[in-house]
Amino acid sequence: MEANVANEEFQEASAQEAAENAATANNSSDVEISIEALQAQLAALAGELVSAKEQALRSQAEAQNARRRAEQDVEKAHKYSLEKIINDLLPIVDNLERALGSIDTDNEALTATAEGIQLTLKSFTDALARHQVLVVNPQGEAFDPQFHEAVSAVPSPDVAPNTVINVFQKGYTLHGRLVRPAMVVVAKGA
Repeated sequence: MEANVANEEFQEASAQEAAENAATANNSSDVEISIEALQAQLAALAGELVSAKEQALRSQAEAQNARRRAEQDVEKAHKYSLEKIINDLLPIVDNLERALGSIDTDNEALTATAEGIQLTLKSFTDALARHQVLVVNPQGEAFDPQFHEAVSAVPSPDVAPNTVINVFQKGYTLHGRLVRPAMVVVAKGA
């Protein structure tokens, strides 16, 4: 009987030890699972951090680009704000030039008038030049479609083809940008 009791106690102790080992194994596998879960969560958070940093850099670059574009737009607005009024004033310059061209310089009575118109035209063109409005007068130059508008082409053996032989109306630029093209007659090859 003592052997049975000892055997039962041994079995109970073995069962208890097996249960403890199983609990320890479960705990260690739980620990391993929780470590793996934490590592996966850490990797996911690291990926989110990298993504957030990239998004922040993109947002910062977009803000800088928007600020730069806005500054350029303001600069252009200041630089070319005179364009509309210049377009309104250019016919006055044209009329003054036509008036000078129509005055008979042989008539002494009109000489004072011609001088007055000449001074008015000079002060007008000087005022335009102070605001970076420059004349495009391509007489004798090669035709440039960016600054000239060809009204007609006539054969001319005296000059090279595509040379401006007559200017009907002068052109003007504002800070290098064309406001009005020069209206020209171009020589064409024979």
